[in-house]
Amino acid sequence: MVGDVKIYDYTEGSILKNIFRMGLPSAAGFLAINLYDFIDALWVARLGASHVAAITIFFGFYWVISSVNQIAGVGSVSIISQSYGNKNYSRTEAAIKETYILKWGLAIFFGVIGYIFLEDVLRLLGAASESLGEGEESVLSLGIKYGRIQLLGLGFSMCAYTNYTALRGVGNPKTAMALMVASVCLNIILDPILIFGWWIFPAMGIEGAALASVISYTTSFLCGLIIFYAGKANVKLYLKGKIRIRLGSLYKIMRIGTPSGINAVSFSFSRSIILAFVATTTTEAVAAYGIGMKISALSIMAIVGLGLGLAALIGQLLGAEKVKRAKSTAYQAMGIAAIITSTLAILTIIFAEPIMRIFFDPDKGLSEAAVIEIGTTLLRIISLSLPSVGIYIMMEMTFSGAGNNVPPMVMGIITDWILKMPMIVLALNVLHTQELGIWWALTISAIIGSTLCYWWFSKGHWLEKRVKGD
Repeated sequence: MVGDVKIYDYTEGSILKNIFRMGLPSAAGFLAINLYDFIDALWVARLGASHVAAITIFFGFYWVISSVNQIAGVGSVSIISQSYGNKNYSRTEAAIKETYILKWGLAIFFGVIGYIFLEDVLRLLGAASESLGEGEESVLSLGIKYGRIQLLGLGFSMCAYTNYTALRGVGNPKTAMALMVASVCLNIILDPILIFGWWIFPAMGIEGAALASVISYTTSFLCGLIIFYAGKANVKLYLKGKIRIRLGSLYKIMRIGTPSGINAVSFSFSRSIILAFVATTTTEAVAAYGIGMKISALSIMAIVGLGLGLAALIGQLLGAEKVKRAKSTAYQAMGIAAIITSTLAILTIIFAEPIMRIFFDPDKGLSEAAVIEIGTTLLRIISLSLPSVGIYIMMEMTFSGAGNNVPPMVMGIITDWILKMPMIVLALNVLHTQELGIWWALTISAIIGSTLCYWWFSKGHWLEKRVKGD
């Protein structure tokens, strides 16, 4: 017991039940976050296709900037969960505080760089400086307004995710879920109020959407601190713990997480390049791509949430030296992911067009009708790779829990740059398929990359990996 919190041992009992006990709260939380993205896109779409395109292009840049979150975040997963599984609670407490410090440092550094070069990068990614119609702002202008606010809140966003990661790592997945869901609910409430000027608030448009996100992340971060320092989690934080914060410990977190961070930067940068390729076609394709990726992410994030719970569970099992149980847990989780993503893929293929019509009204003109047509095709093609992506995520999260992040980095780089990019260039410049070729390149490369990762995963080297505490 810690305070009035009952500690449950996730290294014992039914493997399947523990996967769901640890993973379902995380899956529910991440599903809620992406449900918010879905709803946010719905509100922003009411402002016009140029607003959707602006946010889509900005996030092409934001993905790269915020992916440094992986360096501290993934490194902390293995240290926190393995220290906790080994019942070294003082080391666990220190690792949580070290992660906060590291993330704030990274957020300030990269946030300032992002703010300074925001306009230049948005232009590079294809944001048009000309307005799409009379009285409308340009995609570039809208992207700058939205992006500046988001970058100012980068630290709160990254550290809010530290709360979720740390709570899962110490066996409090339901508390992490509650924080995530509460943050999403606050964001959903604030969105229309700030975007359209409901009640006493002025209409802020696209800036209101960004401000709603920052307020929600900030609130979630502060609430997480209260939970830890008030002793409402399995590990309590103290202003002065038994183990001092040391530069060597910060370096260890970064060393473990750097391969995953490189993988995330590579993936995010590749998405930015893909977005630039899409922008060479039509604005309608950019809008369809933005919405299509959000819908696809809504399916994938449920698996990511389940996988984050798995990462903490694998870390606890390896910390407790239960190797065979860790292996069985990983493979059962992969089977669960395959079933869930296959079901979601079938549903998305069937209902692709009605889903796109939620965001765009074909009666408003040829532009929105074109977005629906392009987006429907995108969803149906991308859905074919969902089962492979689901299995890949579980393998990646298992590597993360073991602290063995080099294999996912290598496989990610192969998928993004050796497979995906040449396919896209071939489709656009040789086959002249326009955006259709991009959709097929994304799908085929994901399937091949997942197959390669499974080949390495099945060798079992990750079972021998450990991280050492102080």
